[in-house]
Parts: sequence; C-alpha cells; structure tokens
Amino acid sequence: MANLTSERCVACRPDSPKVTAKEIAELSPQIPDWQIVEKDNIPRLERVFRFKDFPSSIDFAVKVGRIAEEEGHHPALLVEWGRCTVSWWTHKIKSLHRNDFIMAAKTDRLYSM
Repeated sequence: MANLTSERCVACRPDSPKVTAKEIAELSPQIPDWQIVEKDNIPRLERVFRFKDFPSSIDFAVKVGRIAEEEGHHPALLVEWGRCTVSWWTHKIKSLHRNDFIMAAKTDRLYSM
C-alpha cells in the first residue's frame, strides 16, 4: 500500500469516481484519527486537532491552507480556542475521493511536525 503523504492530488471533475467501500477500508488505516461524518448529505473526513491556545490553532490552519493551495484541494477549517477542525471532501462530486484521504494524511503529517 502506497504512503498517502507521498501522493499528489489529481484534478477532479464532476464525473470523477467516488471512493468505494473497499477503498475506504484500505485507506482508513493510514488516517486512523479521522472520522467519516455526513453533513448536508455529503460524506466528509473530519478530525479535530487540539492546541494549547488560539494562536497555535490559527498557525495550524494557515499551514493546512498552504498545502491545500499547493495541491489545489481545499478543506473546511473551523478555528477555535485550542482546536482546529478540518473537513475534507470533494465538492465537485459531493462525496469522498482519494484526494481527500491524501490530504487528510498530509494534514496529519503537518500536525506531527
């Protein structure tokens, strides 16, 4: 199994494939702290990252924003005192794509640095 953090995102179109249940089962172990949640009838990968204060939460959100811009794949970010919630999903297909798992893994790597 390839390391997701070494992969690049691919451009998505409205006909891009959604991940299958089998793919989710294969990819999820690489991002064990992420949950699949459904909001507005759209499955998303979501994780809450905890910090010692608000500036640390903001700094992390900025770092996530930078890698999102580099990859051309953008999350929802909720910044609060001591936490930053990150949600990944593919807007064009209104579901999960492999890109979301790649970016979740890259987000985890940022947090561990």
